[in-house]
Amino acid sequence: MMNKRWLLIGLHEFKGLGRKSIARILSEGMLSEEMIHFNSRDWEKCGFSAGLSERLAKELTADYILRKREEKERDAGTRVVTILDEHYPELLKESPDPPHVLYGKGDLRLLHVPSVAMVGTRVPTAYGRKMGAELAQGLCEAGLAVVSGLARGIDSICHEAALLCGGGTVAVIATGIDIVYPPENKSLFARIGDRGLIVTEYPPGTRPHPGLFPQRNRIIAGLSLGTIVVEADERSGSLITADAALDAGRDVFAVPGQANSPKSRGALNLIRQGAKMACSADDVLEEYDSWLPNRHENTYNRERQVKEAASGTGHLTTDELQLYHILEQGPFTLDELLLRSRWDFGHLHSVLLSLIIKKQITQLPGAIYKII
Repeated sequence: MMNKRWLLIGLHEFKGLGRKSIARILSEGMLSEEMIHFNSRDWEKCGFSAGLSERLAKELTADYILRKREEKERDAGTRVVTILDEHYPELLKESPDPPHVLYGKGDLRLLHVPSVAMVGTRVPTAYGRKMGAELAQGLCEAGLAVVSGLARGIDSICHEAALLCGGGTVAVIATGIDIVYPPENKSLFARIGDRGLIVTEYPPGTRPHPGLFPQRNRIIAGLSLGTIVVEADERSGSLITADAALDAGRDVFAVPGQANSPKSRGALNLIRQGAKMACSADDVLEEYDSWLPNRHENTYNRERQVKEAASGTGHLTTDELQLYHILEQGPFTLDELLLRSRWDFGHLHSVLLSLIIKKQITQLPGAIYKII
Protein backbone atom coordinates (compact mmCIF):
# COMPACT_ATOMS: atom_id res chain seq x y z
CA MET A 1 0.00 0.00 0.00
CA MET A 2 1.36 3.41 -1.00
CA ASN A 3 1.89 5.99 1.73
CA LYS A 4 4.06 9.06 2.26
CA ARG A 5 6.54 7.12 4.37
CA TRP A 6 7.46 4.70 1.60
CA LEU A 7 7.40 7.49 -0.94
CA LEU A 8 9.96 9.37 1.17
CA ILE A 9 12.18 6.28 1.31
CA GLY A 10 11.88 5.97 -2.48
CA LEU A 11 12.85 9.62 -2.97
CA HIS A 12 15.74 9.24 -0.52
CA GLU A 13 17.18 6.34 -2.53
CA PHE A 14 16.53 7.90 -5.95
CA LYS A 15 19.90 8.54 -7.60
CA GLY A 16 20.48 12.17 -8.40
CA LEU A 17 17.99 13.53 -5.87
CA GLY A 18 19.86 15.22 -3.04
CA ARG A 19 19.10 15.84 0.61
CA LYS A 20 18.40 19.55 0.06
CA SER A 21 15.86 18.81 -2.64
CA ILE A 22 14.01 16.38 -0.38
CA ALA A 23 14.13 18.93 2.46
CA ARG A 24 12.45 21.47 0.17
CA ILE A 25 9.76 18.94 -0.82
CA LEU A 26 9.01 18.35 2.85
CA SER A 27 9.19 21.98 3.99
CA GLU A 28 6.89 23.17 1.19
CA GLY A 29 4.37 20.41 1.79
CA MET A 30 4.83 18.90 -1.66
CA LEU A 31 5.17 15.28 -0.51
CA SER A 32 2.09 13.51 -1.84
CA GLU A 33 1.09 10.05 -3.02
CA GLU A 34 0.16 11.76 -6.31
CA MET A 35 3.86 12.14 -7.08
CA ILE A 36 3.99 8.64 -8.54
CA HIS A 37 1.63 9.88 -11.27
CA PHE A 38 3.58 13.08 -12.05
CA ASN A 39 4.76 13.70 -15.60
CA SER A 40 7.98 15.55 -16.35
CA ARG A 41 6.21 18.90 -16.52
CA ASP A 42 4.78 18.37 -13.02
CA TRP A 43 8.24 17.70 -11.68
CA GLU A 44 9.63 20.78 -13.43
CA LYS A 45 6.96 22.85 -11.65
CA CYS A 46 8.48 21.54 -8.41
CA GLY A 47 11.72 23.25 -9.40
CA PHE A 48 13.71 20.33 -10.82
CA SER A 49 15.80 20.36 -13.99
CA ALA A 50 14.35 18.99 -17.21
CA GLY A 51 16.68 15.96 -17.15
CA LEU A 52 15.94 15.01 -13.55
CA SER A 53 12.21 15.66 -14.06
CA GLU A 54 12.15 13.28 -17.00
CA ARG A 55 13.89 10.57 -14.98
CA LEU A 56 11.55 11.05 -12.00
CA ALA A 57 8.47 10.82 -14.23
CA LYS A 58 9.80 7.65 -15.84
CA GLU A 59 11.31 5.84 -12.83
CA LEU A 60 9.50 7.00 -9.67
CA THR A 61 6.54 4.69 -10.12
CA ALA A 62 4.38 2.59 -7.84
CA ASP A 63 6.43 -0.45 -8.92
CA TYR A 64 9.65 1.35 -7.91
CA ILE A 65 8.28 2.16 -4.44
CA LEU A 66 6.94 -1.38 -3.99
CA ARG A 67 10.33 -2.80 -4.97
CA LYS A 68 12.04 -0.61 -2.37
CA ARG A 69 9.58 -1.78 0.28
CA GLU A 70 10.12 -5.44 -0.60
CA GLU A 71 13.90 -4.95 -0.40
CA LYS A 72 13.63 -3.59 3.15
CA GLU A 73 11.16 -6.24 4.30
CA ARG A 74 13.41 -9.05 2.99
CA ASP A 75 16.23 -7.94 5.28
CA ALA A 76 14.66 -8.68 8.67
CA GLY A 77 17.78 -7.45 10.49
CA THR A 78 17.48 -3.90 9.17
CA ARG A 79 14.90 -1.40 10.38
CA VAL A 80 14.07 1.86 8.59
CA VAL A 81 13.04 5.01 10.45
CA THR A 82 11.86 8.13 8.60
CA ILE A 83 11.42 11.69 9.80
CA LEU A 84 7.67 11.15 9.32
CA ASP A 85 7.58 8.37 11.94
CA GLU A 86 6.48 8.97 15.53
CA HIS A 87 9.51 7.10 16.87
CA TYR A 88 12.04 9.29 15.01
CA PRO A 89 14.39 10.67 17.73
CA GLU A 90 13.29 14.12 18.90
CA LEU A 91 16.80 15.44 19.59
CA LEU A 92 17.87 14.59 16.05
CA LYS A 93 14.73 16.16 14.58
CA GLU A 94 15.61 19.39 16.38
CA SER A 95 19.08 19.56 14.79
CA PRO A 96 19.69 21.94 11.84
CA ASP A 97 19.95 19.26 9.13
CA PRO A 98 18.31 16.00 10.28
CA PRO A 99 18.48 12.96 8.01
CA HIS A 100 15.19 12.11 6.36
CA VAL A 101 15.77 8.36 6.56
CA LEU A 102 17.79 6.23 8.98
CA TYR A 103 18.67 2.56 8.48
CA GLY A 104 19.24 0.74 11.77
CA LYS A 105 20.49 -2.61 13.00
CA GLY A 106 20.08 -3.45 16.67
CA ASP A 107 18.04 -1.94 19.50
CA LEU A 108 16.15 1.09 18.14
CA ARG A 109 15.16 2.04 21.70
CA LEU A 110 18.68 3.47 22.06
CA LEU A 111 17.62 6.32 19.76
CA HIS A 112 15.59 7.59 22.72
CA VAL A 113 18.06 6.98 25.56
CA PRO A 114 19.83 10.21 26.68
CA SER A 115 23.24 10.04 25.07
CA VAL A 116 26.60 11.79 24.73
CA ALA A 117 28.86 11.66 21.68
CA MET A 118 32.51 10.71 22.14
CA VAL A 119 34.96 11.34 19.31
CA GLY A 120 38.67 11.77 18.77
CA THR A 121 41.80 10.87 16.89
CA ARG A 122 42.21 7.61 15.00
CA VAL A 123 45.73 7.23 16.46
CA PRO A 124 45.38 7.97 20.19
CA THR A 125 48.09 8.01 22.83
CA ALA A 126 47.97 5.68 25.83
CA TYR A 127 46.53 8.62 27.79
CA GLY A 128 43.78 9.14 25.20
CA ARG A 129 42.88 5.45 25.26
CA LYS A 130 42.68 5.44 29.05
CA MET A 131 40.58 8.61 29.26
CA GLY A 132 38.23 7.48 26.49
CA ALA A 133 37.57 4.11 28.12
CA GLU A 134 37.11 5.55 31.63
CA LEU A 135 34.78 8.33 30.50
CA ALA A 136 32.66 5.99 28.39
CA GLN A 137 32.36 3.52 31.24
CA GLY A 138 31.41 6.23 33.75
CA LEU A 139 28.77 7.74 31.46
CA CYS A 140 27.20 4.37 30.68
CA GLU A 141 27.10 3.32 34.32
CA ALA A 142 25.11 6.48 35.04
CA GLY A 143 22.58 5.67 32.32
CA LEU A 144 23.78 7.65 29.33
CA ALA A 145 24.39 5.93 26.00
CA VAL A 146 27.63 6.60 24.10
CA VAL A 147 27.35 7.68 20.48
CA SER A 148 30.35 7.54 18.16
CA GLY A 149 31.38 6.78 14.59
CA LEU A 150 32.96 3.28 14.69
CA ALA A 151 36.23 4.75 13.39
CA ARG A 152 39.65 3.51 14.41
CA GLY A 153 41.08 4.84 17.64
CA ILE A 154 38.97 6.80 20.14
CA ASP A 155 35.63 5.88 18.52
CA SER A 156 36.31 2.15 18.79
CA ILE A 157 37.70 2.44 22.32
CA CYS A 158 34.56 4.22 23.54
CA HIS A 159 32.21 1.74 21.86
CA GLU A 160 34.18 -1.15 23.39
CA ALA A 161 34.13 0.36 26.88
CA ALA A 162 30.36 0.92 26.67
CA LEU A 163 29.74 -2.69 25.66
CA LEU A 164 32.07 -4.08 28.30
CA CYS A 165 30.26 -2.35 31.17
CA GLY A 166 26.82 -3.34 29.90
CA GLY A 167 25.89 0.16 28.71
CA GLY A 168 24.22 1.37 25.55
CA THR A 169 26.18 2.47 22.51
CA VAL A 170 25.17 3.79 19.07
CA ALA A 171 27.52 3.63 16.08
CA VAL A 172 26.72 6.12 13.33
CA ILE A 173 28.43 4.91 10.16
CA ALA A 174 29.21 6.57 6.83
CA THR A 175 28.42 3.56 4.64
CA GLY A 176 25.43 1.38 3.93
CA ILE A 177 24.21 -0.71 6.87
CA ASP A 178 25.54 -3.81 5.08
CA ILE A 179 29.15 -2.60 4.80
CA VAL A 180 31.74 -2.69 7.60
CA TYR A 181 34.30 0.12 7.61
CA PRO A 182 37.04 0.02 8.66
CA PRO A 183 37.25 -3.74 7.92
CA GLU A 184 39.19 -4.51 11.12
CA ASN A 185 36.11 -3.48 13.11
CA LYS A 186 34.09 -6.41 11.80
CA SER A 187 33.87 -8.03 15.24
CA LEU A 188 32.98 -4.75 16.95
CA PHE A 189 30.37 -4.00 14.27
CA ALA A 190 28.70 -7.37 14.92
CA ARG A 191 28.68 -6.92 18.70
CA ILE A 192 27.19 -3.44 18.49
CA GLY A 193 24.54 -4.81 16.12
CA ASP A 194 23.71 -7.48 18.72
CA ARG A 195 23.92 -5.43 21.92
CA GLY A 196 23.72 -1.79 20.81
CA LEU A 197 22.62 0.01 17.66
CA ILE A 198 24.17 0.78 14.28
CA VAL A 199 22.58 3.56 12.22
CA THR A 200 23.27 5.27 8.92
CA GLU A 201 21.46 7.59 6.53
CA TYR A 202 23.04 5.94 3.51
CA PRO A 203 21.16 3.25 1.56
CA PRO A 204 22.43 -0.35 1.58
CA GLY A 205 25.37 -0.86 -0.73
CA THR A 206 26.87 2.61 -0.18
CA ARG A 207 30.66 2.30 -0.15
CA PRO A 208 32.93 4.50 2.02
CA HIS A 209 33.84 7.84 0.45
CA PRO A 210 35.72 10.75 2.09
CA GLY A 211 32.83 13.17 1.53
CA LEU A 212 30.37 11.01 3.50
CA PHE A 213 32.19 11.15 6.83
CA PRO A 214 31.73 14.87 7.61
CA GLN A 215 28.01 14.48 6.85
CA ARG A 216 27.88 11.48 9.18
CA ASN A 217 29.34 13.62 11.97
CA ARG A 218 26.30 15.92 12.08
CA ILE A 219 24.15 12.87 12.97
CA ILE A 220 26.52 11.88 15.79
CA ALA A 221 26.15 15.39 17.24
CA GLY A 222 22.43 15.60 16.51
CA LEU A 223 21.60 12.41 18.42
CA SER A 224 23.47 13.59 21.51
CA LEU A 225 22.99 16.01 24.39
CA GLY A 226 26.63 16.95 24.08
CA THR A 227 29.88 15.97 22.37
CA ILE A 228 33.16 15.08 24.10
CA VAL A 229 36.38 15.44 22.12
CA VAL A 230 38.73 13.04 23.87
CA GLU A 231 41.95 13.61 21.96
CA ALA A 232 42.39 15.46 18.67
CA ASP A 233 44.99 17.33 16.69
CA GLU A 234 44.31 20.69 15.08
CA ARG A 235 42.91 19.20 11.86
CA SER A 236 41.05 16.23 13.31
CA GLY A 237 37.70 15.28 11.79
CA SER A 238 36.32 15.09 15.33
CA LEU A 239 36.35 18.89 15.40
CA ILE A 240 33.70 18.78 12.65
CA THR A 241 31.49 16.90 15.11
CA ALA A 242 32.16 19.56 17.75
CA ASP A 243 31.17 22.28 15.26
CA ALA A 244 27.99 20.35 14.41
CA ALA A 245 27.17 20.12 18.12
CA LEU A 246 27.52 23.90 18.47
CA ASP A 247 25.35 24.43 15.37
CA ALA A 248 22.68 22.27 17.01
CA GLY A 249 22.89 24.20 20.28
CA ARG A 250 24.42 21.26 22.15
CA ASP A 251 27.22 21.17 24.72
CA VAL A 252 30.85 20.63 23.78
CA PHE A 253 33.37 19.09 26.19
CA ALA A 254 37.07 18.43 25.70
CA VAL A 255 39.55 16.28 27.57
CA PRO A 256 42.63 18.35 28.47
CA GLY A 257 45.95 16.83 27.45
CA GLN A 258 49.64 17.66 27.49
CA ALA A 259 50.28 21.19 26.26
CA ASN A 260 53.13 20.03 24.00
CA SER A 261 51.34 16.99 22.55
CA PRO A 262 50.13 17.39 18.92
CA LYS A 263 47.28 15.00 19.77
CA SER A 264 45.96 17.47 22.35
CA ARG A 265 46.04 20.70 20.35
CA GLY A 266 42.53 20.38 18.92
CA ALA A 267 40.99 19.63 22.31
CA LEU A 268 42.98 22.41 24.02
CA ASN A 269 41.85 24.90 21.37
CA LEU A 270 38.23 23.94 22.10
CA ILE A 271 38.79 24.62 25.80
CA ARG A 272 40.25 28.04 24.94
CA GLN A 273 37.12 28.72 22.92
CA GLY A 274 34.82 27.89 25.82
CA ALA A 275 34.35 24.11 25.78
CA LYS A 276 34.01 22.60 29.23
CA MET A 277 36.87 20.42 30.47
CA ALA A 278 35.98 16.75 30.91
CA CYS A 279 38.46 15.30 33.37
CA SER A 280 36.02 12.67 34.61
CA ALA A 281 32.52 11.40 33.87
CA ASP A 282 31.18 13.57 36.72
CA ASP A 283 32.21 16.72 34.81
CA VAL A 284 29.77 15.69 32.08
CA LEU A 285 27.07 14.12 34.25
CA GLU A 286 26.58 17.24 36.36
CA GLU A 287 25.23 18.95 33.22
CA TYR A 288 22.55 16.29 32.72
CA ASP A 289 21.09 15.60 36.16
CA SER A 290 17.62 16.50 34.88
CA TRP A 291 17.93 13.80 32.21
CA LEU A 292 19.09 11.20 34.73
CA PRO A 293 17.10 11.79 37.94
CA ASN A 294 17.89 8.30 39.25
CA ARG A 295 21.33 7.89 37.79
CA HIS A 296 22.89 6.46 40.97
CA GLU A 297 20.33 3.63 40.92
CA ASN A 298 19.95 3.48 37.12
CA THR A 299 19.52 0.07 35.53
CA TYR A 300 22.44 0.86 33.23
CA ASN A 301 24.72 1.13 36.27
CA ARG A 302 26.91 -1.95 36.12
CA GLU A 303 29.62 -0.86 38.56
CA ARG A 304 29.04 -3.72 40.97
CA GLN A 305 29.09 -6.32 38.20
CA VAL A 306 32.24 -4.85 36.67
CA LYS A 307 34.05 -4.87 40.02
CA GLU A 308 33.04 -8.48 40.61
CA ALA A 309 34.25 -9.45 37.15
CA ALA A 310 37.59 -7.77 37.85
CA SER A 311 38.16 -9.62 41.13
CA GLY A 312 40.00 -12.56 39.57
CA THR A 313 40.74 -14.54 36.44
CA GLY A 314 37.91 -16.92 37.19
CA HIS A 315 35.56 -14.28 35.76
CA LEU A 316 37.46 -13.81 32.50
CA THR A 317 36.13 -14.98 29.15
CA THR A 318 37.94 -17.71 27.22
CA ASP A 319 39.74 -15.18 24.99
CA GLU A 320 40.64 -12.95 27.94
CA LEU A 321 42.06 -15.94 29.80
CA GLN A 322 44.07 -16.99 26.73
CA LEU A 323 45.63 -13.54 26.40
CA TYR A 324 46.21 -13.34 30.16
CA HIS A 325 48.21 -16.60 30.03
CA ILE A 326 50.32 -15.21 27.17
CA LEU A 327 51.10 -12.11 29.23
CA GLU A 328 52.05 -14.28 32.21
CA GLN A 329 55.21 -15.02 30.23
CA GLY A 330 56.22 -11.34 30.43
CA PRO A 331 55.38 -7.91 28.99
CA PHE A 332 54.84 -7.87 25.23
CA THR A 333 54.37 -5.23 22.56
CA LEU A 334 51.21 -5.07 20.49
CA ASP A 335 53.03 -6.57 17.48
CA GLU A 336 54.34 -9.44 19.60
CA LEU A 337 50.84 -10.15 20.90
CA LEU A 338 49.50 -10.19 17.35
CA LEU A 339 52.03 -12.90 16.45
CA ARG A 340 51.49 -14.95 19.61
CA SER A 341 47.68 -14.79 19.67
CA ARG A 342 47.26 -15.11 15.86
CA TRP A 343 44.19 -12.85 16.15
CA ASP A 344 43.33 -9.95 13.90
CA PHE A 345 44.04 -6.44 15.22
CA GLY A 346 40.41 -5.58 15.95
CA HIS A 347 39.81 -8.65 18.10
CA LEU A 348 43.14 -8.34 19.94
CA HIS A 349 42.45 -4.68 20.69
CA SER A 350 39.00 -5.56 22.03
CA VAL A 351 40.35 -8.22 24.41
CA LEU A 352 43.20 -5.96 25.58
CA LEU A 353 40.78 -3.16 26.36
CA SER A 354 38.53 -5.57 28.24
CA LEU A 355 41.45 -6.77 30.40
CA ILE A 356 42.49 -3.16 31.10
CA ILE A 357 38.97 -2.20 32.18
CA LYS A 358 38.79 -5.30 34.37
CA LYS A 359 42.11 -4.17 35.91
CA GLN A 360 43.96 -7.36 35.00
CA ILE A 361 46.63 -5.76 32.80
CA THR A 362 48.07 -2.30 32.15
CA GLN A 363 49.46 -0.53 29.10
CA LEU A 364 52.97 0.93 29.29
CA PRO A 365 54.52 3.55 26.97
CA GLY A 366 55.36 2.14 23.55
CA ALA A 367 52.20 -0.01 23.36
CA ILE A 368 53.64 -2.59 25.76
CA TYR A 369 51.20 -4.63 27.86
CA LYS A 370 51.84 -6.39 31.17
CA ILE A 371 49.89 -8.06 33.99
CA ILE A 372 49.16 -5.81 36.98
